Amino acid sequence: MLDGCGRTIDYLRLSVTDLCNYRCRYCMPAEGVCKRPHADILSVEELVEIGRAAVACGVKKIRLTGGEPLVRRGILDICRGLRAISGLEELCLTTNGSLLPSMAAPLREAGVDRLNISLDTLRPDRFREITRIGALSDVLEGIQAAERAGFQDLKLDTVLIGGFNDDEIGDFLALTMKHPWEVRFIELMPMGPCADWEKSCFLSVDTILQRYSALQQIDPQGVARRYRLPGAKGTVGLISPMSHDFCADCRRIRVTADGKLKGCLHSREELPLRGFHGKDLEDAIRRGILQKPRRHHLSEGASDTPRTMNQIGG
Repeated sequence: MLDGCGRTIDYLRLSVTDLCNYRCRYCMPAEGVCKRPHADILSVEELVEIGRAAVACGVKKIRLTGGEPLVRRGILDICRGLRAISGLEELCLTTNGSLLPSMAAPLREAGVDRLNISLDTLRPDRFREITRIGALSDVLEGIQAAERAGFQDLKLDTVLIGGFNDDEIGDFLALTMKHPWEVRFIELMPMGPCADWEKSCFLSVDTILQRYSALQQIDPQGVARRYRLPGAKGTVGLISPMSHDFCADCRRIRVTADGKLKGCLHSREELPLRGFHGKDLEDAIRRGILQKPRRHHLSEGASDTPRTMNQIGG
């Protein structure tokens, strides 16, 4: 389906929870978020129903997000229900990786096609610092479990933060020499807890190209500009919502865990979907697609959304 700006919308990011077993400093407050009443969060059946209606509106790809989607009770039932939808071409999931040692194989069996794993540092002390309560070893074991389960084309998502992990760029690039992974550097966005951080924290991903001239450009994929080091097994992706926004090519909509459709991550406008069924639900999704904003306004200041990233779906 085309939105009001003529963009083809075929990608839904569907949040299944706003809870997480980490407390990443740019995403959540130190105390975490209050657990909401069960009735406030979309049920397994509602999530599958929204997925089915979205596919009827032209969505071909669904990505499950959180919070951390693997802490959601019934996550495997959600995956199975979505995978059974006729016309859905790709079911993906973004995770912090910590629960993959036990969950990777069941996710694969439930029909998940591809995983993105968040990994902001390769140093255990820094990992503990950024997540507040996480252990790097859990994520590294999770990556290994994902490969054993048969997941290919793993993507590692790294939020680039000046003064924190920009001295590890070379270490991340080295991973692509040895492994068939895509390491994707994502610009930090001024929203939620990090909206007031020092400007020096917000680096352009062009910094990577300036420091590593050996990177050779290859075909883009989605919102990522992609590169490869000579002889590397893997690739490097650069995602630049701040320095080179991709709003003109954006093809996604989002649904929050409490059932609100957002046309843009950074917009405060939301369209409630709960209570709609069948054709009425499809019509509500179509309205949300038609109302999708032309662009965000991060270049003019902080995000317009009052929600934190975990409350929207990363």
